[in-house]
Formats: sequence, C-alpha cells, structure tokens
Amino acid sequence: MKNNLFTAGLLVIKNNKLLLAYSTNKQCFYLPGGKVNDGETTEKALCREIAEELNLQLVEAELEFYTHITAPAYGEREGIIMEQDCFVISRNVNPVAASEIGELRYFTLQEYLQQPTTAPGAVMILQQLTTAGLIQD
Repeated sequence: MKNNLFTAGLLVIKNNKLLLAYSTNKQCFYLPGGKVNDGETTEKALCREIAEELNLQLVEAELEFYTHITAPAYGEREGIIMEQDCFVISRNVNPVAASEIGELRYFTLQEYLQQPTTAPGAVMILQQLTTAGLIQD
C-alpha cells in the first residue's frame, strides 16, 4: 500500500513573505508545485508544475534545494503522507495564477494561520522559514 505522495514545492519569498497559491480544487492556499510523476526528478516535476500553475518557465539548474518536509497530505484521503522537496530560486519572478490556481498571495506564518483552511505542509514550511529569519512573523 502506497501511503506516501512525492511532491515538489517552490519557495518564492518577497518582502519577507512566502508566496502561496490558492487551489480552486482543494479550496486552500498551499506551496506552488505538485506531484512528481514516475520517472521524474523533483526538479523536473517542479518546472512542469510551475509552468502550469504560475505561467513561469523555470530551468532545473536554477532551482536550489532548501529542505524536505513530511506532513499529512492536505486534500488527500486520511493516512496519505506528503513528502515534499522544497526549492528556492534566486531570481525575481512574476508569477501569474493559471490552471486550477485561483489566486496568488504572499503570507507570513501568522497571516496564513488566520485562513479558514490551512495545509499542514504550508504551516510547516512557514514555521521553518520564520525560524530561519527568511520571512517575518
């Protein structure tokens, strides 16, 4: 039984806040990115997902691994664990919501916790970035 969901997420930090994407399918803001297909690297999956969701063309070489998080997978059946490699890019980007993404917004941890629904993985990465001083509290 496969209970792990392998994903890749993009960390875009601007003005001490983290970019999150609102999924109209899951009715929640979460880290831009998505599932890794069989035979794909997490970097390749992230480039594909970001092109679909944010209308941004990224190349694998510009992705810098930041951390790996493990959290309950939001919007999946109970017991599914999300394994997510998180990457940062150093250049400025201008993401545009596309596909199932209804809105893009930058959050601090406290701002995100005030949302009606939160994804465990997004909370976890916001906590890590706040502790590291990369986003403000």
